[in-house]
Amino acid sequence: MKIEKLTENKIRVIMQFDEINLKNVNFNTIMSKALEREGFFFEILQKAEKEVNFHTEGCKLLIEAFSSLEDVLVLTITKYLVDNNNMNELKKEETKPKKLVVRRKTVPKMSTNLICTFPNFNVFCEFCNFMKSSTDFDMKKIAKSSSLHLLHNTYYLLLKNINPEHEKLDLLFSGLCEFGKFTSFSNNFEAKLLEHGKVIIKKNAIDVGIKFL
Repeated sequence: MKIEKLTENKIRVIMQFDEINLKNVNFNTIMSKALEREGFFFEILQKAEKEVNFHTEGCKLLIEAFSSLEDVLVLTITKYLVDNNNMNELKKEETKPKKLVVRRKTVPKMSTNLICTFPNFNVFCEFCNFMKSSTDFDMKKIAKSSSLHLLHNTYYLLLKNINPEHEKLDLLFSGLCEFGKFTSFSNNFEAKLLEHGKVIIKKNAIDVGIKFL
């Protein structure tokens, strides 16, 4: 299990499925409320508190589960401060398990070509910073072509010739799910981007963003 502190309010947990199986949990039951009673997430929170100083007392938690590979699970855990007016009620219930909200990230079916949208350029920059903090990898070995385009106030990251077998693909998908949204790829839409959109970064968009933004 690897725990990374992304911000003061957010961590990322990367687990191998064999670690999960030791706890009698499989990916199909990640969304089940039964997991909260079994303490699966609370064990992770205790480990995160010790390793990266991620304290969740007095906070509501959102846990997002994502997997792009058969043997890797990525959890993004975000904490939200509880309003001061509710602190007294919280203290009365402090002996009860924390209330968790768990949801599964939507991931597109594996394709050699993908498009991910970002609402503005700053969010794309945040995505690049997120990837910069991850383990070093060669983006060109994951996708031979990546370019950034602007069309109707939306930024489109076009990824082509993706290697579905690359061991770091799950990290890329984790970042894309965190900051952007996937949209359907088609040759017609690509042609529309090239004809009517504005090219922001023509080649190696993610590498350029990591290096210069």
